[in-house]
Amino acid sequence: MVNLQTPHVSTTLPLDAIWLALAAVPDPEIPVISVVDLGIVRDVQWFGDELVVTVTPTYSGCPATEVIATDISRALASAGVERHRIETRLAPAWTTDWIAPDARHRLRDYGIAPPGQRVDATVWTIDVSGLRRRRNEIDIPCPHCASARTRQLSRFGSTPCKAQYRCDECLEPFDYFKPH
Repeated sequence: MVNLQTPHVSTTLPLDAIWLALAAVPDPEIPVISVVDLGIVRDVQWFGDELVVTVTPTYSGCPATEVIATDISRALASAGVERHRIETRLAPAWTTDWIAPDARHRLRDYGIAPPGQRVDATVWTIDVSGLRRRRNEIDIPCPHCASARTRQLSRFGSTPCKAQYRCDECLEPFDYFKPH
């Protein structure tokens, strides 16, 4: 939906203060990073006396979307914003490239391997049994001991945006935040 109203700067609460309030809203699935750190808060603007916060979920079926909207609303109310609206923007699609660099370090410290570079991960091979699809593997360093000797246990971890891995050195399991 295109909003044709002209934005203006609030005289009661500057946008910097609003961004700070939003930066205190933790992601409900990964509490060591905020919704701002994650890059899902895309824009904040005043339209008249109404604040519009634009968010892009990590994926369209993310089960935390409603919780995030509720937490954002609570943070805005606590900051003194009387009228606000949360708009969801699906395009461009969220990407792990939007995660703040400092948040990647906090993910690792929390025990979650941060997303690596995105790669074309599908290779097609043909053998006597027919067409087979095989994934190229990339090294995922263990967030506990930094070893590259890790293996994927499951394509999905504690949430659909993460995969479950295990380190062959320290034997600890960990989530890997899948790049996309």
